[in-house]
Amino acid sequence: MKGNFSGRNTVSDRSVVSRGTVSDRNGVSGRSGASDRNGVSGTAGKGRALAEKPVINEPLNQAQEPLSGERKSPFGSGVKGRTGTRPAPGTRIPGTRAPGDKALREGIRLFNMQRWDEALQEFLFVDSAGFRTEERLELSYFLGLCFTKLGRHSDSLPYLEKVVAGGGDMLRVYQCRMTLAYVHVTTGRPKMAESELKRLLDAGFESAMLFNTLAYAAYARKHYRHAIEYYEKALKLEDGNATALNSMGYILVDTGIDPLKGLKFCRKAVEMQPENAAYLDSLGWACFKCRDPSSARNWLRKALDIAPHESTIREHLRIVTGGIA
Repeated sequence: MKGNFSGRNTVSDRSVVSRGTVSDRNGVSGRSGASDRNGVSGTAGKGRALAEKPVINEPLNQAQEPLSGERKSPFGSGVKGRTGTRPAPGTRIPGTRAPGDKALREGIRLFNMQRWDEALQEFLFVDSAGFRTEERLELSYFLGLCFTKLGRHSDSLPYLEKVVAGGGDMLRVYQCRMTLAYVHVTTGRPKMAESELKRLLDAGFESAMLFNTLAYAAYARKHYRHAIEYYEKALKLEDGNATALNSMGYILVDTGIDPLKGLKFCRKAVEMQPENAAYLDSLGWACFKCRDPSSARNWLRKALDIAPHESTIREHLRIVTGGIA
């Protein structure tokens, strides 16, 4: 099924609602050899299912508590955690901590420029001893997002969980729960992802992204009909949501629930994004399942031209051509 959890696109989810209307301005990215319009991407094991990654490009505004003990740096042997040296341009004496607010603001500036490694270095060297609770939560928030952006999911969890436990700004909590759900589903814990997402629903939040991520988690647990129901809810909120169209189409086709209907959804997703390799692959597979091997070969070859290293596309083309691609 079309997976998308790390990718190359960054888009906004404009339909976040919580007993009123709240807009989520933050972008997300997606992956699986191709990207998804709504930015989430992620690995989906066998086949691919599109979910949407939590919004972690344009931060909201809030943080955490000082780092404790020495922490291994993600930047190689030149960086040591809280008190070690770092290879950044010589603006700081090795072994010292930066004034909290100054380092935090510099980290946020780098984060907004999508310079994740450099931003993380600044956040790790923040001296938060004099921070108020709100500032500590803000630091936790950015540390969690940086670690997520860099694919260091186990490191991101305690910071994200601290922000959620701290409460406060509801959009920040929404974003962190979405990020936690993303981390859980991409590390093989879809049940925990569902738990985070359902807490958002219970709090009154609704968005196409939320329902798409719930759908992905359901798909990962092989709850295909539940996944379809969630994608339908996403489309009710945003009828042109390419993630939901492509993913629901793929499920309908691949499971045999309704291949012709699935073909229709896959075709619509490709009409919206004709150069998206993941969507082209879904359409090619749908054509094959609907007994149109000629069209299937054409779409799959086009997908492979765009994403030549995508193993799922290669496997689909091998099946469709009988091993003669």
